Amino acid sequence: QVQLVESGGGLAQPGGSLRLSCAASGYPFSSYAMNWARQAPGKGLEWVSGIYSDGIVTYYADSVKGRFTISRDNAKNTLYLQMNSLKPEDTALYYCAKDRSIRPTAASDYWGQGTQVTVSS
Repeated sequence: QVQLVESGGGLAQPGGSLRLSCAASGYPFSSYAMNWARQAPGKGLEWVSGIYSDGIVTYYADSVKGRFTISRDNAKNTLYLQMNSLKPEDTALYYCAKDRSIRPTAASDYWGQGTQVTVSS
C-alpha cells in the first residue's frame, strides 16, 4: 500500500534552516507529482510547494517563494523540502502528499502523517 513518511522536522531559530524528507513506498514514485502542505495551529491546510514527477518544474506558494526549495530523488523514492530563512509564521505541521497526476494539482490522494516544524527563539 502507499506509504509516505516525513522526517526532519524540529525546532529552529528565526533565520535558521531545516530540511524535510518524505520517504515514499508502495507505488511508482517517479510517475507522480508530489506536494508539500502545512497546517499551522488553529488554521486550515495551506499548500506550500509542488514538483512534477520528473523533478524539473516546481511551484511555490508566495509565502515561501525564495526561501524554500522542493526537490526529489526518484532513484531513492524520496521528496525533500529545504527551508531557509525560517520565520515564526512557518511553524506548522508539514505534510507530504502524492498527487494524482504527473504535474502538481490540488488533488492529492495520499498523505503522510506529518512532521512538526517550530520556529522560535
